[in-house]
Order: sequence, then C-alpha cells, then structure tokens
Amino acid sequence: MTALLCSLAPAQTLSPADAYKSGHSAHGAAFDSGPRQKPWPMTGIGTAHFPITTKNPEVQKWFDQGNALLHSFWFYEAERSFRWCLKLEPENAMAYWGLAVANADRRAGGGNRPADFIREAARRKGSVSERERLYIEAWEAILISDAVHAAADAKQDDEGSYQAQRAAHIKKLETLAVKFPDDMEARAYLALATLGDARYATEMIIREILARQPMHPGAHHYRIHNWDYHEPAQALVSCRAYTDAVPSIGHAQHMPGHIYSIVGMWDEAAISMDSATRVEKQYMRDSLTFPFNNWNYGHNRNYLSYIQEQMGMAEAALFGARQLIDAPLDPNDNNEIPNSSHSYGLQAAARVLVKFERWDELLDAKLIPWRDIPREKASKAYFEARAYLGKGKLDDAEKKLAELPPLRKEFEKDNFRLRIFDTYVLELRARIAIARGETIFGLGLLADAAEREFALQREYADPPMYPEALYNTLGEAYLAAKSPLLAAQAFEKDLTLAANDIFALSGLVRAYAALGETAKAQDAMARLLFQTRHADSGLKLLEQARATGITATPRDSSPGPQREYTRIPLESHGPAKWAPYPAPRLDVKDASGKPVSLEQFKGKNVILVYYLGQECPHCMKQLSDLGKKKDDWEGLETVVLAVSSADPAKNKGGLKEYGDLAVRLLSDTSHENARRFHSYDDFEEMELHSTLLIDKKGRVYWGRLGGDPFTDMGFLEKQLGRMNELVEAEAKQPAVRMTAQN
Repeated sequence: MTALLCSLAPAQTLSPADAYKSGHSAHGAAFDSGPRQKPWPMTGIGTAHFPITTKNPEVQKWFDQGNALLHSFWFYEAERSFRWCLKLEPENAMAYWGLAVANADRRAGGGNRPADFIREAARRKGSVSERERLYIEAWEAILISDAVHAAADAKQDDEGSYQAQRAAHIKKLETLAVKFPDDMEARAYLALATLGDARYATEMIIREILARQPMHPGAHHYRIHNWDYHEPAQALVSCRAYTDAVPSIGHAQHMPGHIYSIVGMWDEAAISMDSATRVEKQYMRDSLTFPFNNWNYGHNRNYLSYIQEQMGMAEAALFGARQLIDAPLDPNDNNEIPNSSHSYGLQAAARVLVKFERWDELLDAKLIPWRDIPREKASKAYFEARAYLGKGKLDDAEKKLAELPPLRKEFEKDNFRLRIFDTYVLELRARIAIARGETIFGLGLLADAAEREFALQREYADPPMYPEALYNTLGEAYLAAKSPLLAAQAFEKDLTLAANDIFALSGLVRAYAALGETAKAQDAMARLLFQTRHADSGLKLLEQARATGITATPRDSSPGPQREYTRIPLESHGPAKWAPYPAPRLDVKDASGKPVSLEQFKGKNVILVYYLGQECPHCMKQLSDLGKKKDDWEGLETVVLAVSSADPAKNKGGLKEYGDLAVRLLSDTSHENARRFHSYDDFEEMELHSTLLIDKKGRVYWGRLGGDPFTDMGFLEKQLGRMNELVEAEAKQPAVRMTAQN
C-alpha cells in the first residue's frame, strides 16, 4: 500500500489548469496567499466612504468596507473585501489597488504581491476617473521602482532608493489633495504617509479631515501614531474617539494604549489593551483562526501584562504570559522569531517574575520553557543569574554570568539586541560587585548600565524590551548605600520616561522620607496609592513605602480623567482567555456509506485532513506520510480522518486498490463540510488543502490551509503531545473566575 501511494508522490511541473485543480489560484501566485473565503458585512469598524468607478453597487459596499479596514491596519480582512470586489467585477482597477495597499506594509517580507497587484491596477487605469488614476499612480510610485532606481531596489536595505520612491508617493497624494479638495480619503492617506516626519503639518491635515468627518477612523488612528513618542498628550483627544468609533478591531482598541502608557494613565491603558486582546480572541473564535494568525495579538497581550505590572497586578500579568506560552505553536508563524506569540510569552513571564522577585518560579524550567537558541540562551542566563542573586547564591550567579560572553557574537548583526545583551552583562557585573562588598565600583557600573537602558527605552518603550528600568535599580542601590539624595535623583529620572511607575514612586517615598522632605514623600505616596489600588495583596513595594510612616490620600496625577480598570465590564469585547474553539459539525460518509461525525471520536485527538482527491499526487504523498506514522498516532491517542469530494464508491475503490490504509477516507461530495472548516475557496470555487488538529474535547487547536498540503509530520507529533499535556493540565486545574484582571 505505502509503495503504491509513494509511487504517486513525486512533484511535477503543473500546467495552470492542473495547478488550479491542486488548490492553487488560476490567477497566479499572488492569489495563493491571503484569505480564501468570502467576506461578511462587518460592524464596529468605522466608516470611510471611498467612491470608485463601478457598475455594481455591491462592489462599492465591499470596497468601502475594505477601505475602512485599511485605516485600522486590518490588512488581512481588508484583502478579503477587495478580493470579493474582484469576484463581482473582475476588471475593476480599484479592487486591485485595494489589494496592493492591503499588502504594501509587508513589502519587505511579503514577496512581490503588492507590486503584482498594483501592476494589474495600472493596466486598467484607463477605465477609471482621473482621481482614481492618481491613487493608482501614488502606489505605483512606492511599490514599483522606475529605471533610475531599479538596480538599487533589488537591495531591500537601500534607504536612499526607498526614500526617493516615498517622496514620489507623497507628491502624488499632495496632487490628489489639491485637485480634489472634498476628498477626505486623499488627506487621510497623505497623513499616513507623512506622520512622524512633520508632526504639526500632519496634525493640520487630520484636523481638516475631522472638521468634515468627526469620526473618521483613519484620522483618529493616524493622530495617535503621529504623536506617539513625542508630545503624546496631543493624541488623547483621539484615544477615546477611536475606540468608540471602531470597537470591533483589535488594533483600534490597542493603539490608544500606547498613548495612555506613555503619559502614565495605567487604568485607561489596561482597559485599552485588555479590550484589544478580547476583540482579537472573539474574532479568532468567529473566524476559526488562531493566535498565530493574528499579527498583533502577541504584542497586545505582552503589552497588557506590562501594564498590569505597572499596577502591581503580578498574577494577572503572569496569567497573560502563560496564555501566550501555551498558545498553539506553528512552524511559520509562532516559532523562534522574536515577535512570535510564544517568544512574547517567555519575555513577559520572565519580566513579571524578576520584577516581583519570585526567584524560585524564575528558575522553574516548566514555567519558563526556554529554547536552545542564542537569544533565549542569553535571556535564560541573565534571568537565572538574577534569581540566584535574589536568593543570595553569588557563586551560582557568577557561573550564569560566565555563560554570557561566549554568546555575544550571535548578536553582532543586530545592534539593538547587542546593546541589550551588553547591558545584561554590565548590570550583572554591577550587582555581583555590590553583593561582594565592592559598593563604589558596583555603583559606577550600575550607573553606566542604567544610562544604557534609559537610552534603549527612549528608542522603544511599547513595552520596553529591557526587563526592568535600571534607574530604579540604581535608586534602590543608592538607598541601600545610605545615599537617599542620589536615590531620589535616580527614581525621578526613571519617571521622565515611565510616568507613574510604581517601582519609582515607592522608591521616592522612601528616599524623600529619609531626606526629611515630607511633602515630596507624601506627594509620591499619594500617586503610589492611586496606581496600586488594584494591586495584589502583600505587594512588597507598597509595604516598603508604608513602613516609612508616610500617609496620603490616593491621587491621580495623570493628564486626563480615567475610568477604573477593574470596574469596567469588558465581556462584550470578547473572552478573557483564549481556548481552542469547538469544532464545526462534521457530517461525512465512510467508504461503505455510513455516516461519520467527530462525536464518534470524543476522547481521542483527530488529525483532520481535507485533500483534493486521489488524482492529486501531493495529497496522496501526504496521506502516505501520515500512514507511515500509524503507530505514533495511536501512541498519542490520535486518529487520522481524510475528507475529499470523492463519493463513497470511489473511496471504496481506493481502499481496495491501496489495501488497509491507516487513514480513513471520507466523502464530502457537496463541499458543505469543507466550507464549514474553511477548506474551500469561495473566490475561485474550489477545494483547498487543509490539515487541522482537534483535541480530545472536540476543539480545534491548530490548523493550516492553502494551496499545498501540510507535510511536517514531526511538528504534528510534537503538537499532539503538547495538546495532550494541556488537556491534562486543564483537568487538574479548578475553574478560574474570569474578570477584567485576568
């Protein structure tokens, strides 16, 4: 049987017709990526009307939806709407423009898709208005190099080439804005193109839009980006407006959290980021997707943990970190790269534990499963050194420090991470020196490390990539050395970047109390009490401040009014916890015509494969590979089900030909099941390859669909083992009441 299957497996060069049959788009490789199912009318995404040349009113409706989604950077869903425009009107130039814009932000890593799409738009620009033609030409300018820049464009790192194209892009948008004074979309895209360069000029464009359209989603969104990192309070007026106008997009809930965090409005920041993660989890549940399919989810949840740390909510922050660590892995999208969900989870968990001095947990390999890669080897050595220092085991800490220098060469091609690495080393040397009694020398090293970390945080603080603010560490060291004046100066410097940082405020209470400056100590205590009113009980930094005898009435010193995080119901945005989603109904027939459903396999894991039939050599190779691991699947309490549109008689013939397959062949002749499991392309009306993992509780934990079958059997085996562990852990855990704090 296996030999026969393998004889069908060798890859072939397929004609366009054969490629279409094998799950690839008949329109070319650019359409093999991206969404494959039709859109649905979305609410809560804002309104941004963009009139285009079309004979079909439905095309205009979907185009407006796609355009509104673009303004909140929801590019994947925007592409879905533009694809449907093309389905309804195949020669629509602006539908191709929308596809190009939806993929333009991925230009450096997304292949040639944006350029391919804008070329198709350009081929059709004779059929549109002058206004639409200028839009197409504006994106031609930035996505396609002219002859002068063609050679340089081949090098993605040629900043001069890109800036020349960007300048040409902006000029076209300026022409649009001048020629069409009533076109607010031209102004919105011009604001996007210029934000951060000339902030005041961009602000004037945004004000012009909002004077006409007070709830324009792009105008509020781009104002937040425009003032992020510089005069952030200027964007506060748009923060609530944006979340109110666009409640159903995670990024729209997320971005105001950047501003709130920078200005120290931690309650509002928590509401923003918590809402964002919930919106995204609800979308995953509704769209049958996973954390690794949602580009901003890991960043959101990591950021929320950081904000909760700044409120003294260590348990809530750690809960979020575990959510990211336990989320499904994926060989492409949740792997060892720094910004994967799993990587964010490890970073967040270690940061929480070191800030709140939970040394034994920090050393627990089960709690923080570091991987054998240079970045995490360095992090593991650093954090374990910190834990040993906290436990007073200086020799062990020095051994961990010694592991770091040989790793330095691994970071030499990434200057930012190299600077983090060097600061790790310097900080540990300083801490060990102080612990050994070399106080003056250690304080000098620590002051240097603090300034380096401060510079890193000034460049990127969303959230900071260094686990602690080292000016707080320096302040604590000065307090221990009986130098409260220097301690106060260190804590005050931290607050210039991290407004209302509870670690700095606690230090200030103690420093000013030691200096006899009671009024300043009371001011810091009032701010500290307000910021920690939702904190976990027994918070050490709060007890240390209270031990001074300083009392105060809690006071919010932030630049705007705040709601109370734990009293704002957030359930309407979505669930607090990500969980595998209940599998759709499976209603298929086996080779003898008997009905088969997932309920028959409760208590077993299921590898569910949608394949294109016995005519597809790639499919049969996949089934062959699955069959070879029959014993492995059985050991993991797993069955393999393979579904196609072949009728039972054909599958029966296949079984007769191939012998006793380790894979059950099932019939879905009308594609109803394929559609329920998103294994059908609505745009081109064809089946897709799909592989899904369903756990013992009947929940879909992981999936991959597209033009090619999934062939990494080793990954499936590891993921199934992980699924079993998580289900067992769930069974042992008591039910947790979900609140805003989780």
